[in-house]
Amino acid sequence: MDRLGSFSSDPSDKPPCRGCSSYLMEPYIKCAECGPPPFFLCLQCFTRGFEYKKHESDHTYEIMTSDFPVLDPSWTAQEEMALLEAVMDCGFGNWQDVANQMCTKTKEECEKHYMKHFINNPLFASTLLNLKQTEEAKTADTAIPFHSLDDPPRPTFDSMLSRDMAGYMPARADFIEEFDNYAEWDLRDIDFVEDDSDILHVEFELRREIKRLQEYRTAGITNFYSARTYDHLKKTREEERLKRTMLSEVLQYIQDSSACQQWLRRQADIDSGLSPVPLASNSGRRSAPPLNLTGLPGTEKLNEKEKELCQMVRLVPGAYLEYKSALLNECNKQGGLRLAQARTLIKIDVNKTRKIYDFLIREGYITKA
Repeated sequence: MDRLGSFSSDPSDKPPCRGCSSYLMEPYIKCAECGPPPFFLCLQCFTRGFEYKKHESDHTYEIMTSDFPVLDPSWTAQEEMALLEAVMDCGFGNWQDVANQMCTKTKEECEKHYMKHFINNPLFASTLLNLKQTEEAKTADTAIPFHSLDDPPRPTFDSMLSRDMAGYMPARADFIEEFDNYAEWDLRDIDFVEDDSDILHVEFELRREIKRLQEYRTAGITNFYSARTYDHLKKTREEERLKRTMLSEVLQYIQDSSACQQWLRRQADIDSGLSPVPLASNSGRRSAPPLNLTGLPGTEKLNEKEKELCQMVRLVPGAYLEYKSALLNECNKQGGLRLAQARTLIKIDVNKTRKIYDFLIREGYITKA
């Protein structure tokens, strides 16, 4: 039995069974005579004597398992790996989340075991210190000496160090960071052809016309003459509504200089033909004004409800789309998503995470676990 074989808490990290192509669950069988690559079989295929090419059922074999203690008699090797992965995922100190991810140990057991064997263990401490000193020694041999009174070091042009330091600003001792590292993710899988732009333009016009016709049908309109009258009346009603609310808004916000500036910006948006941003209520505790999405990247990909969410939560569209994609992928993987899992995936204010989570549940994008 190979008790020290490589293993992982995720079965998809191991090669599949050569007999049935299923994920290998411990314990499983490794042929001692075939390979490389290693020849793995699940217990079911092994018991029925599966043979393939040079592999025969009478070959010697090893039983691969991680169900044995390493540092503590009550902890298996698989649980040790699961603990390290959980600490890496949830962060050091979040022992309740670590215990929830492990499922086999309590919060107190996880904290006590980790502190005893991975923090306060002198063997691990000395090993990490030696690795750190070795790494520092390697860095010291290749680093350019720098003194505070000298000019910043400048490597020779086209050298390896010059390429490594691309974007480095010596006077600021900092690197230039991208505004959005994921700005091109939406374009990575698109195939561009010569007539692609014309096709997309026609598709956009068709979608907009279909949406307009659906609005007419909902309003009970059956001919284009009535549609023109409907559009005229709709525009007139909107203008009248804005005029009626203008005076009341002035009286409500004139006492507050910040709110007054918001109202003036809103009127400027209306005059320029842009969609006005709703003003924040002045009752009770003052809250931050809604975020103006005008000109922000990704706004055109949001529907009206998503725009309203981003305005009230004060979240830029690009970040919202990234969070939404992460939550949808995790929900599809798990078959459902809990709020605690959403907070683990999205490292922002917990109240904003709850609003995003509730919105996606309410709109049917994700389901609760």
